Amino acid sequence: MSSSSTPPSTASTARSRPRLSFGMQILLALVLGIALGWLARAYQLGWLEAGLDAVGSLFVQLLKLAVPPLVFAAIVVSIANLRHVSNAARLVGQTLLWFAISGFVSVLIGIGLGLLTNPGRGVTLDMGTAAAPERTGSWTDFVTGIIPTNVVESFVEVNVLQIVFLGIVVGVAAVKIGPKAEPFLGFVESVLEITQKALWWVIRLAPLGTLGLIGAAVAGYGWDLIAPLAVFTVDVYVGCAIVLLVLYPVLLAVFGKVDPRRFYAGAWPAIQLAFVSRSSVGTMPLTQRVTTERIGVAREYASFAIPFGATSKMDGCAAVYPALAAIFVAQIFGIDLTFADYALIAFVSVVGSAATAGLTGAIVMLTLTLSTLGLPLEGVGLLLAIDPILDMMRTATNVAGQSAMTTLVAARENLLDRDVFDAPAVELTEEREKVGADA
Repeated sequence: MSSSSTPPSTASTARSRPRLSFGMQILLALVLGIALGWLARAYQLGWLEAGLDAVGSLFVQLLKLAVPPLVFAAIVVSIANLRHVSNAARLVGQTLLWFAISGFVSVLIGIGLGLLTNPGRGVTLDMGTAAAPERTGSWTDFVTGIIPTNVVESFVEVNVLQIVFLGIVVGVAAVKIGPKAEPFLGFVESVLEITQKALWWVIRLAPLGTLGLIGAAVAGYGWDLIAPLAVFTVDVYVGCAIVLLVLYPVLLAVFGKVDPRRFYAGAWPAIQLAFVSRSSVGTMPLTQRVTTERIGVAREYASFAIPFGATSKMDGCAAVYPALAAIFVAQIFGIDLTFADYALIAFVSVVGSAATAGLTGAIVMLTLTLSTLGLPLEGVGLLLAIDPILDMMRTATNVAGQSAMTTLVAARENLLDRDVFDAPAVELTEEREKVGADA
């Protein structure tokens, strides 16, 4: 009897053995990546640095591969899903309002930190690196760049802003057509599901991507490179941390009447992935899953707010960072900013944040801010060297804000399942994704 009962017991033990959580895998990969990056830099192991860079670059490349179909399908489906939500117009208005409020306060935090620390005062840099970037942003380019001249080109060149525009137009048109558009909407929903499924496989590779991206960053960015920009770098991280740990919790607690600790426990996997991937759009499927499955926001509303936020809600890239960067560049070039200039920075951050379009980097937003203020665009070149280091914290802040403001609006509009929100955070698995889709 003992021999017959042992195999089931062994199998049961194997099944019940705790599996390392996705978040813990990311953290372990982060530590290992830092260690390997330090070894590569300390002992000049070029082969190790190249290997780490290749692994990280491949992970980001796989994320970017899904961006065009993901953004287009998500925008079309999100607009179509608003048909099933009561007071859709009010929801859209509330979403825009809280996105703008949090963005405005974020830029004030950036300006205040810059005025307090003077990140460019007394800094000596090699002005030979101060070259204007090839990609620049202006209000004319921003407005005219929204409308594509060639639909195929928008997808081939991954112009996210144009893809968003096309998605909005097609989504609204499909809703207006009514029943005749149902087959098309069903097809687009299938494309979205397929893309998200494939992207989920890529996301499962995030620990490897973390290992490569962090390792390559540590190997490539020594203190000798960061030292001249140390105050500015610390300012960006501290400013984003204030937004993450003070602004969002206060807004959630005071206006959403929800526990910020429970929110962060649910949203943490998406914030982690955003930090290492540096892509709000690439993180979007995971952001949407944690917002619905772990936080409890109604799927119909989250399917609109998260894709919209991933392409327009950028408190790190479009608020804290450009405010600090504008002050830094002005001080480097000996230009005094006036109150009107600071007001312009706030205006550009709130209105022009969609120019960042959810991809890695915030160069377009920064050049838009500098050109609006009349500051030298060559100042961008001084910051490009450490942009990947800064972009990690900026993107984590972006994604946290997208989920936080979606949760806040959902709580205020009775679209938040309090039982799910208050329950212990569930582990995200592919099987759970299927169950969620079938529910």
